[in-house]
Amino acid sequence: MRKAPVLTPERERELLFFAQQNNLSFKDLSLLNTAFTHSSYANEAKDKDVTDNERLEFLGDSILSLAVSDYIYSNSTGDEGDYTRIRSAAVSEDALSEVAKSIHIDRYLLIGRGEEMTGGRQKNAILADCMEAVFAAVYLDCGLEEARSFILRLLIPHITSGHRDYKTLLQEYVQKRWKTVPVYNTVRTEGPEHKQIFWVSVNVHGKEFGPEKGRSKKDAEQNVASLVCRTLGLA
Repeated sequence: MRKAPVLTPERERELLFFAQQNNLSFKDLSLLNTAFTHSSYANEAKDKDVTDNERLEFLGDSILSLAVSDYIYSNSTGDEGDYTRIRSAAVSEDALSEVAKSIHIDRYLLIGRGEEMTGGRQKNAILADCMEAVFAAVYLDCGLEEARSFILRLLIPHITSGHRDYKTLLQEYVQKRWKTVPVYNTVRTEGPEHKQIFWVSVNVHGKEFGPEKGRSKKDAEQNVASLVCRTLGLA
């Protein structure tokens, strides 16, 4: 059976400090320790039974989506398309990595030497995945309501900040100027099925932009649309 990395007294103090700083009370710190364990660390560990945070990340993604969807449904007006757009922005890699940095997730990450040398501790994808794993650890140890409260404390600013819908902005501009529409193309996907990264380009009046990446096709399309909007001076 795979197990969490060794929890030394020093590591336990670090994790307790993290929990206290975020108003969390953990009974099983090994869950939190696993949430901070990147696959590169587990792969390099002498004990090959050490697990990484990918299973927790899978669970955390669903808990995150539920908490944010419930909040938007209860506190927003608009149609389904508005809700989807707001949620997509709030749970995007950019948003999750930003909140991860705000609570110094990078200080607690366990990553392999190779990943460390290439700046893995500051990579948005690694930070966002770890954030989802931490959400799952809170859920498993403290329950759904505590996980929901923790998620919303971090993400309400991203839900309510009025993220711009760059796809709509771009489409309206292109239709008005050239009487055409942007054409999006998924260039490639990376990673296992439950944590794929999508790379999408867009053709605007015969000119190709991108590709840009996202944790879903919608995220990637928004990101490449944002790139074009900035290039055209629309944002």
